[in-house]
Amino acid sequence: MEHGVDAPKYLDGMFSWVLFDKKENRVVAARDPIGITSFYQGWSSKTPGAVYFASELKSLHPVCDKIISFPPGHVYDSKTDTMTRYFQPKWWDPTNVPSAPVDYKMIREGLEKAVRKRLMAEVPYGVLLSGGLDSSLVASIAQRETLRMQAAQKELLQNGAANGTSPNGTDSGLVGIDDTNEISTVSTLPQLNSFSIGLPNAPDTKAAIEVAEFLGTKHHALTFTIEDGLNALSDVIYHLESYDVTTIRASTPMYLLSRKIKGMGVKMVLSGEGSDEIFGGYLYFHAAPDKAAFHTETVRRVKNLHLADCLRANKSTSAWGVEARVPFLDKQFLEDAMGIDPAEKMINKERIEKYILRKAFDTTDEPNTKPYLPEKYLWRQKEQFSDGVGYGWIDALKDNAELHVTDEMMKNPKPEWGDDIPDSKEAYWYRMMFDEHFPPYCASTVSRWTPTWSKQTDPSGRFV
Repeated sequence: MEHGVDAPKYLDGMFSWVLFDKKENRVVAARDPIGITSFYQGWSSKTPGAVYFASELKSLHPVCDKIISFPPGHVYDSKTDTMTRYFQPKWWDPTNVPSAPVDYKMIREGLEKAVRKRLMAEVPYGVLLSGGLDSSLVASIAQRETLRMQAAQKELLQNGAANGTSPNGTDSGLVGIDDTNEISTVSTLPQLNSFSIGLPNAPDTKAAIEVAEFLGTKHHALTFTIEDGLNALSDVIYHLESYDVTTIRASTPMYLLSRKIKGMGVKMVLSGEGSDEIFGGYLYFHAAPDKAAFHTETVRRVKNLHLADCLRANKSTSAWGVEARVPFLDKQFLEDAMGIDPAEKMINKERIEKYILRKAFDTTDEPNTKPYLPEKYLWRQKEQFSDGVGYGWIDALKDNAELHVTDEMMKNPKPEWGDDIPDSKEAYWYRMMFDEHFPPYCASTVSRWTPTWSKQTDPSGRFV
């Protein structure tokens, strides 16, 4: 290996891999900086000295009796049997509170570049569009880039026809525009597809349709029923490999939507995960006492993305063979955005959550620039995804948990759960389903999503 254990430092993207150097009889394994892709490491008492790796927990537990979630931004070297953190950004230490003033141009151009980079694809792609700020911005940029690619293709084809030649790369290869705005191939791109899901009359569905009409994407609004969601719960937990309440609530609609996307032949989608963690978008951030605490919480949230939103996005889609790409977690964009003075991100009477992100894409003072989004959606308040698909979804989950978990069961949790005791009947219900699929020691790979500065334990956006 040319770079050995330093190899991950040279990569820019999402990855989990294991390399075997036959010459040195050496194994090197690594995971991307944030943990966008899933990765696990295991050991077996029956085979001392052996180390196991897999992208899914279910692949390891039949042969391993100790399993961990491979830490993001780390590399394992069998030569020394050590795990080393290779990802060392300036913001990693939360005590180093940044002081850089906000640069709106940097935010806009950085996210545009991150989206453009992820449109390099040799498969049919689309965008997940909930109608919320993050997915809408990603969809807006993706649509602009798609239209630019189509225009560039048309020009190349016209020039080729005028010269009596055919441009190279017409039939195959990656499709996209690089940083110099040069098109890499002239393959014809279809209209950009966007996707949303919700219960009948869900707030997200209405918003997504209006945003899609504004952008000009070909939108597919999937409606699911409470029964559809409840019937899928056990399968969702099996694929998620988690019993975290908020993750399961949000993953179930995403899992159902991914099945629809796969059925349409789309194999890659862009998604908006990461923005709330970077910019402090969750509503409970309004209670941050000062900018140092605000920054510390954003760092904690970003570091734990592999246990929550990234896990949800990756596993809900990959269960159906769909790849989810997340522009907000681009390495350079993350470095720039996490380096902004957190005072600029804080929520107050004058500033809604994620104000600086919204402001970066506000073209009110740019009469010659086409708006990225309708104003009412650029400044739309945050909804948890599990709320936005329809408030009846969470209520139905709680009601059904009451049917499966008694008060007596809550008083007498299973001994093998140790100190990890469910704090609600809904959480207890999910843990029981998790135990149907996985042995108790797999629970150590699961983390619960809980808000800070809030007395509420329910992670719904309605309560925090």
